[in-house]
Amino acid sequence: MFNRILIANRGEIALRIMRACKELGIETVAVFSEADRNASYVELADEAYCLGGPKSADSYLKIREIIAAAEVSGAEAIHPGFGFLSENAHFNEVCRGSDIEFIGPSPEAMEKLGDKNTARSMATKAKVPVVPGSAGLIDSTEEGLKAAKEIGFPVLIKATAGGGGKGMRIATDETMFESAIEQAMAEAQAAFGNSGVYLEKFIDKPRHVEVQIIADQHGNVCHLWERDCSTQRRHQKLIEESPSSTLPAKVRKALCESAVRLIKEASYYNAGTVEFIVDQDNNFYFIEVNARIQVEHPVTEMVTGIDLIKQQIHVAAGDKLPFTQKDIVCRGAAIECRINAEDPTKNFQPSPGTIESMFVPGGYGVRWDSHTHAGYTVPPYYDSMIGKLIVHQSTRDEAIECMVRCLKEIRVKGIKTTSEFQQTILRHPDFINGRVDTKWVERVLLASPKS
Repeated sequence: MFNRILIANRGEIALRIMRACKELGIETVAVFSEADRNASYVELADEAYCLGGPKSADSYLKIREIIAAAEVSGAEAIHPGFGFLSENAHFNEVCRGSDIEFIGPSPEAMEKLGDKNTARSMATKAKVPVVPGSAGLIDSTEEGLKAAKEIGFPVLIKATAGGGGKGMRIATDETMFESAIEQAMAEAQAAFGNSGVYLEKFIDKPRHVEVQIIADQHGNVCHLWERDCSTQRRHQKLIEESPSSTLPAKVRKALCESAVRLIKEASYYNAGTVEFIVDQDNNFYFIEVNARIQVEHPVTEMVTGIDLIKQQIHVAAGDKLPFTQKDIVCRGAAIECRINAEDPTKNFQPSPGTIESMFVPGGYGVRWDSHTHAGYTVPPYYDSMIGKLIVHQSTRDEAIECMVRCLKEIRVKGIKTTSEFQQTILRHPDFINGRVDTKWVERVLLASPKS
């Protein structure tokens, strides 16, 4: 086991990893930007090093400075958390080349699965259903139009690199295809330095269901069941739950087994998430793999009783998984709300600033993962999430009621948050009855009123 781990991240996930390390008897090293100098997790770390200015490019994305901090501090491993460099295969290689373990998959597996087109090919080989689409990357508008006609409109144009909805466009017919593909390629180039795109058949009103996996370096792979992440706004998740309330048992089993087959095909180890879309007839299709820990991992931890961060560390240290698939039981229902510093009444405009006072809910089955507190200043430079509110109860109905109660209790003065908007979602009959898809929030709750 490692004696000291550097956490190459900030905010809630940095504190989450730090707590897991301390419970394992591992010393921690924090790195921080000037904007995070007074963050609580920096003070709690055994050592801390400033990387640079407040912008990510001047701090959390500076590979040389992070490696230097690890070497000076004597850290034997680096945990990248999520975001920033967590899925950067080059950073992964640099860590290992510097004799520092990267707590995640191998660079080779990360690179293969990080390219959506390559991952799609691997899924096909593993007999995992994929959305009908182009045979490979599209080299020209003419080639793309030909492929789109063969697939059948509407089609989804997707960047092969990156995520978060960037480099993604829908073309409903031939007339809009040319501008859509040009926009997608330009946006992909700007966001990821890679203009490659491919086509998929557009699935109307899909649900977003993902499978959590954990695999060791000895060939053992387990799934930890699924999460439904359909409640989104502009491809950004608002509410996640486990298990999915809409999947028939047979489909659920097939979905999870498909995820395991793909992970084995990729020779992947450590934690990862295999993402699918599910159509209105419960047909599921692979879309991508997130080769890291996910923001929503706590709902899986709550229903399975397995600490995913600790398991990541054990796997990176070369340990075998302490359980097999038959040992992993999904108990009850868990829901997570991402509490963001945003103003829903102003098109979710970010709301940075100082938290004047804060009251967080508690009670049976309630968990609050956050690095914030009264007096903390939410900086404008990073993701707006200030915390994750998670509840776990015996049934989904009880979990919904518990979450509504918690969202009513939470008080954050000085900034705006999304908690009231999430109450509206949880109280809506469509959410209660499992009739939410990835565009439901925009279509039902945020659509402009008709004149």
